[in-house]
Amino acid sequence: MKTTTVLAIALGLGALAACKQSPTEQTADNIEANAENTADTIEANADNMADNVQANAENTADAVRNQGEVKADAVRNGADADGNSAN
Repeated sequence: MKTTTVLAIALGLGALAACKQSPTEQTADNIEANAENTADTIEANADNMADNVQANAENTADAVRNQGEVKADAVRNGADADGNSAN
């Protein structure tokens, strides 16, 4: 969404500026705008990837914690059933 907005603004400004420019200057400005849009897209994709990696790591860590709790509870419950509880 952000990239689309930036692209639309850049194209709008480019169209307004194009009225007073030579064809060579307009071409150079278009190249510059395209490079800027591509760079913005790369940065947005990197941000999304970083967010996804962090979310996946947090989910995996939560799953490991939950498995540990389940196993520890099973050990505790097994000890209680055997009468070997420390309580």
